[in-house]
Amino acid sequence: MPAVTGLPAPGGTSPDKERRGRLDRVLSFIERAGNALPNPIVLFAGLFALLAVVSTVLALAGVSVTVPGTDDTKPIGGLLSGEGLRWLLENLIPNFATFPPIGAVLVLMMVVGLAEKTGLLETAMRATLARVPRAVLPYAVAIIASQAHMMSDVGAIVLPPLAGLVFKSAGRHPVAGLIGGFACVTAGYAAGFTIGSLDALYVGITQQAASVLPAAEGLHIHVLINYFFTAASSVVLGLLGGFLISRVLEPRLGTYQAADGEATGEDLALTPVQRKGLAVTCAVVGVYLAAVLALWLPPGAPLRGEGGAFVPSPVLNGVVPVLFGAFLLAGLTYGFTVKRLTGTEDVVTAMTDSVKNMSGYIVMMFFAAQVIAVFTWSNLGVLLAVKAAALFNSIGVTGFWAIIAFVLLASCLNLVILSGSALWSLVGPVFIPAFMLMDMSPALSQAAFRIGDSATGAITPMNPYLLLVLAMVREYEPEARLGTLISRLAIFVVPFLLVWLAILGIFYGLDLPLGPGAHIGVK
Repeated sequence: MPAVTGLPAPGGTSPDKERRGRLDRVLSFIERAGNALPNPIVLFAGLFALLAVVSTVLALAGVSVTVPGTDDTKPIGGLLSGEGLRWLLENLIPNFATFPPIGAVLVLMMVVGLAEKTGLLETAMRATLARVPRAVLPYAVAIIASQAHMMSDVGAIVLPPLAGLVFKSAGRHPVAGLIGGFACVTAGYAAGFTIGSLDALYVGITQQAASVLPAAEGLHIHVLINYFFTAASSVVLGLLGGFLISRVLEPRLGTYQAADGEATGEDLALTPVQRKGLAVTCAVVGVYLAAVLALWLPPGAPLRGEGGAFVPSPVLNGVVPVLFGAFLLAGLTYGFTVKRLTGTEDVVTAMTDSVKNMSGYIVMMFFAAQVIAVFTWSNLGVLLAVKAAALFNSIGVTGFWAIIAFVLLASCLNLVILSGSALWSLVGPVFIPAFMLMDMSPALSQAAFRIGDSATGAITPMNPYLLLVLAMVREYEPEARLGTLISRLAIFVVPFLLVWLAILGIFYGLDLPLGPGAHIGVK
């Protein structure tokens, strides 16, 4: 029998140990499967070679595809044919240079990196959390975490330890804040009422994938096509995350006992210089945004669309430049006010370093751009989309059931392919046209992918920040193991997945726009 200490009797095995053993075996399988995958760059290079061979074989066989509802028959083009090789030589560089995500992501990363390196992002989070009442703290952490994709991967590094310190300062269990903050950053990563480089990345791939069908010509695809959905999701997921932290995670951790000599709290209040910098920054950015709205909202304003329309309009089409201006002003104002920037050389260095960190992404996007271009030119994308749509119809998986199936598929793939850009580049060219043939818009496909690309990110060993969080947890619990951490993070996965699907179901059922001018169906 187990002893009163809770340890198993000699020769016995506790249920907790058995559960950990099963969990460790599952995690080991996921880790082996993920490690067996090649680098995304190699993956796309191999896919390019496969498409070259397959397209050529199908072209020699005389295969063609007819888009349902049209009389347009498209022959499959072979990349290894004379025509295909001429196309490749003429378009290899344009395929990359004109790939929509490249410019938008790099432009935003320059200024988001500037804001991060000056300390503005961390200061803003401290200002938000430091004065939050103890009872509201889990909900504040969860809601802020649901906006973290604006900061790219910085959110997964900065927010969890800060949340742990805030919890500890408020007399709550710091591990609950740390793990809860990380879980909400990752499981709700693609939500938020803020806009960042992730949105630009998604929509660029969406735009390219949708262009294989003629119906895309009448669609207005821009960076805000999921804004209403993600804004609503971030609030609901924030409340859900706060509930899970305070009512499920923290009670399971028990009462935190600080080690001998460990400080029981930490003053997270801003220094006078930080408060001044934040106040001046808010004022400058507020004036800038007011100017943008003044040029857009009034009747006859120069940034209205054709015929005075809000949608489409230059502001929506140019959201990335608008955000660039906002982040640039914010980073410069805060940096010079708090003396983190002392001259133009510091500004150039901060922005340059941010782009340097994107070198691997740029190489991967070169190969991804070629793959998507081959899908489009060869008409293989149309062929796969038509076959996928026919398969869904034949087995009765249509409408929102098809969306659910796609979310579950993306969630599983996300366990081994953590890069959202890589995964969306792989599945987008097939499923976006397939769902368009089922009268579902690219905006809906992208919204569904956001769910699958986020929900399981917290529990996969492929997440590079998982071991970083484990090291943070061990500062409070030296005996913590990876299985322990993932079991605690798993608390958030299924609820986030189900609730987020329910939110999308409400938008789908009520035919609500997912963003400005972005409808559920292809209209």
